[in-house]
Amino acid sequence: MKTVCIKTAQLLALHYYALAAASSPNDQCFDFTPMASVSTYLGAELDYSVADRICCHNHKWAEYRGYLAAPEVDFFGRLDPSVETVFYDSVCGIPLFIAPRGRSFDDFKQESLKHGWPSFRPEELVSENVIIHNDGRMESVCKTHLGHNLPEAGVDRYCIDLVCMAGEPLSEDDERNEILLYLQGTTAINATELNTTSYTSSAERFSGKTSNTQAIIISVVVVALVIGLATFAYFHIRDNRSDAQK
Repeated sequence: MKTVCIKTAQLLALHYYALAAASSPNDQCFDFTPMASVSTYLGAELDYSVADRICCHNHKWAEYRGYLAAPEVDFFGRLDPSVETVFYDSVCGIPLFIAPRGRSFDDFKQESLKHGWPSFRPEELVSENVIIHNDGRMESVCKTHLGHNLPEAGVDRYCIDLVCMAGEPLSEDDERNEILLYLQGTTAINATELNTTSYTSSAERFSGKTSNTQAIIISVVVVALVIGLATFAYFHIRDNRSDAQK
């Protein structure tokens, strides 16, 4: 009887810890899903299943290139070019970007269309709410996958999935407010706290955090090896010629 009680207690303990782990703050999106309004963002027709997969069950892949310009999306056709727009996390509704800032709407549009995803610059980032990992992967403090940092011309450029920045501030009765409660006491800024007029991003113009870093290092090593081999060959040939002349 004692053995049965012990085993039962162990099973209950395992069940408790399994439930606790299922809602761990380390889980992507805090184990929530994107808000339903993502599918009708700005009057567009976004694929909710893509948002759920890319934002909350992924750290590598992205929506297809050019999705922002698809007829049913027409991202830039739905923005007001005369004002800055605040873009919110698709899961927890915190502000992520304010754009265009420090450039024209047309510059913002052309750069994004050129690369195939909404592209933001450091001054447009709500830096308290976004994490840039050393490999360039970007996520919000709500653990929502956002995209990657792909610097251009020596300045960070954030290549972001539209479906993950297509949120809105949470309503008071939204269960996702649990995420905001968890973030209390951190430097995170929620939608009601952001003053776009006075806000200034603290993001670095070039963070050095990019998925291109490894490729750059490899390229530098290869170039150094080539130069080293060429230098060795030059002096080797020169010495051989000197010996022959003697």
